[in-house]
Amino acid sequence: MPRWTTVALPPALALALAAGCAAAPDGAPGPAPSGGAGSSSRNYPDDDSAPAVSPVVPPVTATPREPVAPVAVATPGAVTEVASGLRMPWGLTFLPDGSALVSSRDSGDISHVPASGGTASRVGTVPGVAGSAEGGLLGLAASPDFAADRTVYAYVSAEPTNRVVAVRVAEDLRSMTVERVVLDGIGTADRHHGGKLTFDRDGNLWIGTGDAFEGSRSPDPDSLNGKVLRIRPDGSPTAGNPFGTAVFSLGHRNVQGIAFGPDATVYASELGHRTWDEVNVLRPGLDYGWPDVEGVDGDTGEPPVFALHPDEASPSGIAFAGSSLWMGALSGQRLWQLPVSAGQAAGEPIPHFVGEYGRIRAVEVAPDGALWIVTSNTDEATWGGTDPRPGDDRILRVELTAP
Repeated sequence: MPRWTTVALPPALALALAAGCAAAPDGAPGPAPSGGAGSSSRNYPDDDSAPAVSPVVPPVTATPREPVAPVAVATPGAVTEVASGLRMPWGLTFLPDGSALVSSRDSGDISHVPASGGTASRVGTVPGVAGSAEGGLLGLAASPDFAADRTVYAYVSAEPTNRVVAVRVAEDLRSMTVERVVLDGIGTADRHHGGKLTFDRDGNLWIGTGDAFEGSRSPDPDSLNGKVLRIRPDGSPTAGNPFGTAVFSLGHRNVQGIAFGPDATVYASELGHRTWDEVNVLRPGLDYGWPDVEGVDGDTGEPPVFALHPDEASPSGIAFAGSSLWMGALSGQRLWQLPVSAGQAAGEPIPHFVGEYGRIRAVEVAPDGALWIVTSNTDEATWGGTDPRPGDDRILRVELTAP
């Protein structure tokens, strides 16, 4: 079966696509062979630092199936600042009272942000965090039973391997203790750590990992790298996982976003190499193609639902609300709205806030239905990326108008 179907385009769009595939000037991202072990990463200091320059490519019809009718979608409304002055924020998770915890990638700190906004206060520091170009303290996910167990799960770049740990947070939110290692053995490197954590409605913990700069790990079912993992809170594999291990899906490059639709469809955002970034629908045991294919380039592996050029994307956090996926873009410096229905694209990608707030790392749906988005400008200034704006980094609240 072909990996994707060629779509007839109007002449203007076809011309834009052809221009986007032409040879790029030195230093700009352009088509390159998909690399395996030891492949380079876009000629940028990390996956996230390419400038936003070219127009969006229309969504790709990824499989030969009937088109999905467009759906009514939510629209962004008022934007208010929740917190500012954050240092390299990466992960965000909500607590039962509507407040949130946010991680600091380089310091290993976890800070508390009130539901009504205001100054973020430090709760504590996760020990053993090993810094690297893209590593540190990454994703956070509060236990579904947080009110009773006070537990938050954290993805830690560490030595000799990356791991997920369980952290117990004090009642007064002024201290915390790392109680146990939930899962380790995730290979580490300077880049491509993945790092997303989230719980589904059945209490399973989902983990996005990267290939640790060795593409050959991604299709290997015996490796935890280049995967989406699904485990129980005690670290055991979820019943029904396809290989009897923590592995749910494989053939990924660098997964930094996972979200669930109301029908339990699982979506993941994935950083590509130089040609395509992806949004995938995850199904157990399927191979999503890396390192043999990238996005819609190639004829093996499960095709993406959306494919976007890295200039406009370099996706990190992703959330579902109002019949859409909301995806933070690092290089693209925007919030993408991707209409979906039952695991299929249901409209063209819609960009919001292009260049207004810089790079966007985390996107989460708050208990009141608004989006909280986390910028990532203090982080990339270290690597020659976007200069921080006054007050960076910050958390912004975006109201959504129902469809």
